[in-house]
Amino acid sequence: MQYIKITDAIREQIQSGQLAAGTKLPSERKLAEAFKTTRVTLREALSLLEADGLIFREDRRGWFISQRPLVINLSKPYEFSSVALSLGRKPTTEVLSSDSMMANKESTEALSLPPFSDVFRFERVHSLDGRPVMYAEHVIRAERVPNLLQHALEGDLSELYQSEWQLKVTEAKYRVVSTTFDQDVALATRSTTGSPAIKITKVNVDESGVAQEVVFEYWRCSAIELEMEAAFTLR
Repeated sequence: MQYIKITDAIREQIQSGQLAAGTKLPSERKLAEAFKTTRVTLREALSLLEADGLIFREDRRGWFISQRPLVINLSKPYEFSSVALSLGRKPTTEVLSSDSMMANKESTEALSLPPFSDVFRFERVHSLDGRPVMYAEHVIRAERVPNLLQHALEGDLSELYQSEWQLKVTEAKYRVVSTTFDQDVALATRSTTGSPAIKITKVNVDESGVAQEVVFEYWRCSAIELEMEAAFTLR
């Protein structure tokens, strides 16, 4: 099929280094002309490359070659900025909103809260080297972190929780699913609605075994690579 040939041709240029990370591809019209194909067929090829994490699309800007992904180890709690800095990347974080509210159904179940519980909720968008790659929605038990919203929320939250309220995260539980960006998340990450994404639901548990915070992370597929360590006892 023609779209497979187009996919292979662009993939070869990326893997050979002819198309460097961050490079913007020609417009879809020019690419269609170059490959002597239709825009429909070309988009099929580009969608395959996006699903493989080799390229990404920014709304109204076009297609770009992906940077190398962040490697996240799910065997232990992680912090976006710390992981990025350890890999020589430049992380930035922007707080989009923050508020106190009643926990919704998803948060109530994740944190094992009684009905009508008060929580703090805030949204952040994380960027790597100037490119938004992940949207995060945080929900935390309000009674454990009074006056949370009066603090700066751009930095390492685990350090903030521990220094201000002696709240130490000792365990994290994860659920990973494939999904797509909805309109709000796409806008926050300069992506397009319906683009493939990875959703990580992370529940942070304290020393007493109580779930204190749930974080819903929506990642660009090209920006993340997951790994896990496991020890086995052979008998």
